[in-house]
Amino acid sequence: MTPVFRFQGIYTPVVTPYADDYSVDWDALAEVIEYLVENGVHGLISGGSTGENYAQTVDERLELARFTHQRLKGRLPLVVGTGAMLTPDSIALAQGARQIGADAILLASPPYSVPTDRENALNALVIDKAADLPVMLYNYPHRTGTMMGAEFLDRVGRSRNFCGIKESSGDINRVHMLARDYPHIQLGCGMDDQALEFFAWGAPFWVCGGSNFLPREHVALYEACVLQGDFAKGRRIMSALMPLMRVLEQGGKFIQTIKHGVTMNGIPAGAVRPPLKGLNKDDKRALEQVTRVLKRKIADIMTEG
Repeated sequence: MTPVFRFQGIYTPVVTPYADDYSVDWDALAEVIEYLVENGVHGLISGGSTGENYAQTVDERLELARFTHQRLKGRLPLVVGTGAMLTPDSIALAQGARQIGADAILLASPPYSVPTDRENALNALVIDKAADLPVMLYNYPHRTGTMMGAEFLDRVGRSRNFCGIKESSGDINRVHMLARDYPHIQLGCGMDDQALEFFAWGAPFWVCGGSNFLPREHVALYEACVLQGDFAKGRRIMSALMPLMRVLEQGGKFIQTIKHGVTMNGIPAGAVRPPLKGLNKDDKRALEQVTRVLKRKIADIMTEG
């Protein structure tokens, strides 16, 4: 079955820059969008958890998505996140995505309620109906408490809109199962330290928060593995990226670290909204050192061809 939409390449879940009073810094967000377009990512996601959607109202999320769509002007696909605890909120976000003119929606399991596969699938189909857009599923059981199992995947498969999945379970057996048993759902990497393995199993896209501030380096891995089929080169690039993965995942400071990375590039990403707090000096120093080294290593690899 031919997918209704092809997710290809590096999709960046865009950060939300804030001013000192935690209001959105629209000028900085415009800079982030332009930076990502200019540096070769293949699509943007508005309203993901990297964008701090859990600390925003539905109206704020729709305003951010609308602004991002207007700034993109069709240069890249836009995916709008619909994840929420309340189904009516997800429906409002899905309908808003369609009205804005988004290319697709990102659909996660509702957190905390822990629905069964059947309940989760019926919920997803209601949200799909509200948007009637291509859907990138988001399986992240460590955050939602719910695994998108076989019954879920079989039920949502009744709609052709479900054409991609960002797999963030961390279970490599899930990668094997999705690649073999659900080839009509495009497999996407949602576990950064497994990107090489995902590409080896045919994944055509990677949703990676680190591409907010290191887009070219993430694109380099995608191009080596997916476009060139050069996994020897891919392993070298992935090896250079691995220290970044450790910094991002260490100590529950993923979003703060990414936002500091954006600030390091000269775009003021600002603080994170409560309950999260910013990085300390040691955290910042560690990121700066890791970034400096990996940029040099990957640049050398790319120069060698």
